[in-house]
Amino acid sequence: MRTFIISNIAPIVSNPISGIFIARRLQHYKSFGVDFDAISLGQNDSKMVTAIKKLLRRISYEPLEKIEGVKFKPVLIHRNLHTVLMNKISQSYFVEIAERFTRAIEQSFDLREYDLIHAHGMYSVPAGLIAKILAEKYGKPFVVTLHGSDVNILMPRRREIYVSILESASATIFVSKALLEKAKSLGFSGKNAVVIPNGYDETIFKPMDKEAVRKELGIHREGYKYVGFVGNLIPIKRADKLGDIFHLIVKEIPETFFIIVGDGPLRKKIEKETKGLNIIFTGRLPQKDVAKYMSAMDVMVLPSRNEGWPCVILEAQACGTCVIGSSNGGIPEAIGFEKYVVQEGDKFEERFGKRVVEVLREGYDMNRLMERAKGFTWVKVVERETELYEQIIQAFRRD
Repeated sequence: MRTFIISNIAPIVSNPISGIFIARRLQHYKSFGVDFDAISLGQNDSKMVTAIKKLLRRISYEPLEKIEGVKFKPVLIHRNLHTVLMNKISQSYFVEIAERFTRAIEQSFDLREYDLIHAHGMYSVPAGLIAKILAEKYGKPFVVTLHGSDVNILMPRRREIYVSILESASATIFVSKALLEKAKSLGFSGKNAVVIPNGYDETIFKPMDKEAVRKELGIHREGYKYVGFVGNLIPIKRADKLGDIFHLIVKEIPETFFIIVGDGPLRKKIEKETKGLNIIFTGRLPQKDVAKYMSAMDVMVLPSRNEGWPCVILEAQACGTCVIGSSNGGIPEAIGFEKYVVQEGDKFEERFGKRVVEVLREGYDMNRLMERAKGFTWVKVVERETELYEQIIQAFRRD
């Protein structure tokens, strides 16, 4: 079986773990009899766009062609200021960009050689639309996987074209039931929908002795509780409220050490608001180091305003760490325990901090968390994904 993978989300020089959940699944494809070529979509920016991004402190796109042994061939088109503006306001321009990418792909690949096309993401660079155009042109089935913001943020702006793409796919995969329901509320029928969450790497995220790993990391404090956050420091993660939540926690449990793993535009704001607390900012880290900090935590917090399927929850649970999250998006599904979910609403930060304090005082069953996480390893996820491939290809051939 040969599959052509088109990804909106792939590793870049400034953020090697971007789209790591695409690379991780592809690592297991060979063991399931799937041969593949993977491309990452990106744009060569004009000097003007580059200058504006630098001014706004936006990450520049410098593709990595290999990550964790998985190769991505970058496919790039030129982007100037006019392109940026038109893509934001014009649906027809969205189609034009897809067609430009399609022509670029055809220069490097013979699409007749593949059994199936699989697109990950429907963002400003429209992987799903590119897959649809190629599938129709070469008579191939195609699959689209939606990961979160493509539905929660962008689909409402391009409802008609998104629905058309999702309906015409052989299968549309959503990483959570909540994301599927959001798409259905925007006009998608759901008739070809499948829910397959992202997974985690059990060789990296596994239990470690908390005291020992704290000493290894140089953050050991006798008698302290440890609370952390892992993710991008951006508003959708509600990172702007981490300072409030941390202060509420330390008011009740003064001997608390805080860990923030990740980076983003809100970092300076958070550093200012948490000055005086026992806290460490690690920046972005390789996954093996993320696993150590997760293991060092007693509780990891995820108060996000929206999420598709947050892999960090399963990763933390696999390390034996309790995750407390908001009730938004796929967070409750990923956590799997109602008592660790804080409902959105009035005085959210206050109620969230209170729940963290209660869990720190009461404790939790680490073994139960780790046992649940075992159902979401990449092997199990890829097994479901490749079974779907087989069904689609066989049905397509019969037709």
